[in-house]
This record gives sequence, structure tokens and C-alpha cells, in this order.
Amino acid sequence: MILIRWIINALMVILVTYVVPGISVTSFYTALIVALIYGILNAIIRPILVILTLPINLITLGLFTLIINAVLFWLVSTIVKGFAVEGFWSAFFGALVLWVFSFLTNGILKAAKPKI
Repeated sequence: MILIRWIINALMVILVTYVVPGISVTSFYTALIVALIYGILNAIIRPILVILTLPINLITLGLFTLIINAVLFWLVSTIVKGFAVEGFWSAFFGALVLWVFSFLTNGILKAAKPKI
């Protein structure tokens, strides 16, 4: 199941490049690396950043989390060669669109999961 989610996330990264201007990925292999690095950063770095920015997050009613996601998305573009994000707003909308696609596919995968 993890492998399927990883491939789906890579496909979503490629889809984001078609939806959001200013984001480009050179190959499917690069998209796989982007999905892996972005997933690792979201699992390890994002919770730390959310805790450190908790006062700002409370004041903005959680909307600052969108900024954190954009910064992490932009950070991935500096780490992975072949993946480019041209500016903050491209990173912001790219992370937002990726979140929407992930939300939808997670719902589909949960509905399709056999219940034991």
C-alpha cells in the first residue's frame, strides 16, 4: 500500500506541474524523488515547524500551516535537481493543489480499501 501511495503522489506531483504555472519536473523518476522527499519532510520537519509557530498559527486560525507547506514544497525544489519552483506563490499554490489532490485520493483509497 505504501508503494501505491508513493506512485500516486509522484503522479500528483506531475499533475501539479500542469495545473500550477512556475513548477516543472523533468521526469517521472524525479517526481518519485520529489514525492519521497516531500513526504519525509512532511513527516519529520512539518510537525516541528507547526509547534514552533503555534502562536502565529493560533492567531491566523491555522492558515499559517499553508505557509509552512509552501516553504517545505519550495525546500524540496532546492534539494531535488530536475524539480523547479519559480517563486513563493508557485510554491504556495503548488502545495495547495497537491494537498487537494492528496485529500481526494486518500478518500478514494479509503473507500476502495477492503474491510476485514
